[in-house]
Amino acid sequence: MTKPRIINCGQAINEGLIEAGIKNDSVIYLAEGVDDPSAVYGTLSGLSNHFVASRIIEMPLSENALTGIAIGAALMGKRPVLSFHRVEFALLAMEQIVNNAAKTHYISRGNHSVPIVIRLIVGRGWGQGPAHSQSLEAMFAMIPGLKVIMPTFPADAKGLIIAAIEDNNPVIIIEHRWCHYIQGDVPTGYYTSDLETPKEIIKGEDITIVASSFMTVEAIEAAESLKELGYTASVFDLRVLRPLKLDTIINSVNKTGRLITIDLGFKKFGIGAEIVSEVTANCFSSLQAAPVRLGMPEHPSPSSRGYLEGLYPDSILILKEAAKILNIDSNKLNESLFKIKERKKLIPIDVPDPKFKGPF
Repeated sequence: MTKPRIINCGQAINEGLIEAGIKNDSVIYLAEGVDDPSAVYGTLSGLSNHFVASRIIEMPLSENALTGIAIGAALMGKRPVLSFHRVEFALLAMEQIVNNAAKTHYISRGNHSVPIVIRLIVGRGWGQGPAHSQSLEAMFAMIPGLKVIMPTFPADAKGLIIAAIEDNNPVIIIEHRWCHYIQGDVPTGYYTSDLETPKEIIKGEDITIVASSFMTVEAIEAAESLKELGYTASVFDLRVLRPLKLDTIINSVNKTGRLITIDLGFKKFGIGAEIVSEVTANCFSSLQAAPVRLGMPEHPSPSSRGYLEGLYPDSILILKEAAKILNIDSNKLNESLFKIKERKKLIPIDVPDPKFKGPF
């Protein structure tokens, strides 16, 4: 039996980027700070050990212009990987992303394509505040012509990155900084993960929980507590937000009769709203309770950690909502909640949870 090779998600992404570039010399890398020691949270480190300088391009602080240049390069046969330190930086390039990258294949009747990968980093903590704690995946997922993925676990992240670079469509990859710390067994070499389907992380019979990115981690902890209470949950890592393929989730809800979705971003107008709409339309007669959506509240994130408690959905909130749907005895529920709270109170609210090292 092969010994597991445990690395974290950030390292897996780095491996995927390098593997893709070694296999295809049309891959080029653009970022603000590509030569910086931090190398976009370490995900671009070591590129110069594998590629000539002309394939590693330092970007000036001009996101709209550089995205346009990357789109032009893609039209001329290159496969640019454009990395932004924050999702908010891409707001300065939305016209290029929405009106050029996403529409070129359509308006050219399929004669042209834009094989560009745009990496956007989300996350919270460390006083990021209103302008740098947002998760805006719903904005990109609503645009036809874009593919949008959110990797959670290392092996999948490496395969998704390589598949995105192979794809002839523009692909938006949204990475949570806290997911960069998650560890798992990652195969060596070149391989791809599919860019279409959710992944069932845990199989269960009583309730279906659908999450993406770091919310999948919180959903797993809630499912573990439910199992101790005698209930099993199917936990899905959504992975791919567009195209949104919900067949496996619909099949699961038809079996469990219950659904909770957890958005990394805002609850209203979020990905969860679309999932609940589709599931309700396809599983109406199977539902035993109204679907529940969880997500961020309707106001910006504060900078001070003193105001963060209760702001972000977590395993405690997921467990509470699942308990309502399943009619779990309140005394038993309180015991489980106490265990989670005791563990979480030892961890600062704005740093990654060390429990989630994997492998999953």
